[in-house]
Amino acid sequence: MTDEAPFRIGLRAEDVIAAAAFYEGLGFEQAGTMRSPAGRTIMAILRRGDLQLLVDALTGMPFPDSERERVTVAGPRGLGVVIGIEVDDVEATANYCRSAGCEVTTEPVDAPWGERYAEVLDPYGYAWKFFQLLPDPPQDSLRSAYDSWFA
Repeated sequence: MTDEAPFRIGLRAEDVIAAAAFYEGLGFEQAGTMRSPAGRTIMAILRRGDLQLLVDALTGMPFPDSERERVTVAGPRGLGVVIGIEVDDVEATANYCRSAGCEVTTEPVDAPWGERYAEVLDPYGYAWKFFQLLPDPPQDSLRSAYDSWFA
C-alpha cells in the first residue's frame, strides 16, 4: 500500500468484516484487506482523510504471545481511550450509531467550549466522540471548559 496516512489508529475486533462495515458508515473508506492463509479476513485498512484505521482480528493475527496480548484478547478493549473525529452532523451520526447497536453515552449537546458533540460506545468496545464546531466559539475554549467543569 502506498500513500500512507499520517495518523493511524489500530483497533481489534472479533468480526473484522462487520467492524469495517460499521466504520464505513462513519465515513471511512476501505483501502485494503488482508486474509489469513485459510481465507479469513484478519485485517481491514480504512481511511477517512488523514486518518487510517486498521481493524485487526482479535485472534488469528501473528502477534507475539505476551501478557499485553492476553489482556487485549480478554478485554475490555479501548479502556481509557476515546477516539474523536469531526463530523458534519452530530445528530445523524449519533442516530446511525444507535441504529448500529452502539450505546450513546452522551446525547448530542452544545458544549460551552464551542462544539456540539455526542459520545458513543461502539459494538466492538471502543469509545468515540463525534463533534462539530459551533459557529461562535468562545475566545478561550480551554477556560470555558474549566469553568463548565469546576465553576
